[in-house]
Amino acid sequence: MSRKLVVLTAGLSQPSSTRLLADQLAAAVTAAVGGRGESLEVDVIELRELAADLATTMTTGLPTPAVSAARERVSAADGLIAVTPVFTASYSGLFKMFIDVLDTDALNGMPVLIAATAGTARHSLVLDHALRPLFTYLRAVVVPTGVFAATEDFGSTGLSERVHRAAAELAQLVVAEPAAVQGFLQDEPIRRRSSGNGVGAVRPFSELLAGHTGDDR
Repeated sequence: MSRKLVVLTAGLSQPSSTRLLADQLAAAVTAAVGGRGESLEVDVIELRELAADLATTMTTGLPTPAVSAARERVSAADGLIAVTPVFTASYSGLFKMFIDVLDTDALNGMPVLIAATAGTARHSLVLDHALRPLFTYLRAVVVPTGVFAATEDFGSTGLSERVHRAAAELAQLVVAEPAAVQGFLQDEPIRRRSSGNGVGAVRPFSELLAGHTGDDR
């Protein structure tokens, strides 16, 4: 059976350490899923390529075709790897812009591996203080091991061990099948995922305006 993995990478330069870490994680997850007898299709979304589209979407309230396509790819995935550089002790603004344009039901029950890069190890707490709460709020299933890489970590044994441990955890969730005793589980275990691109998802401008009263963004 073939599974689909989406990789979000928010690096700004090319090449970037953020993309390098994302590629290492994707390769490790691919190997781990293959070791479980299944194949994996990896779809990388470079958020810097969507920067202008994200700004347009945020300021007009209407997603561009590129943003709509990216939202569809994310919500249809079996698993997600999210990697961001650390800016001012948190995830980057570009990364947060993309998360903000996702539908609130886009990640329901989705296995997610979180990772971050920075110039110094002092920012390692960003995983548990910023990224994990963000994806938990979106009802994703965040794997226990997050991967943080400072500049000096690349090429180290410690980083490789964390990458493979996190990859194994994500692979286990990606290939897992719902288990239940027939006749004892009546309700769906999770809420249905939605990309937010359907016609029914478009809200009237008056409703959007009312929802932002007193909250000038």
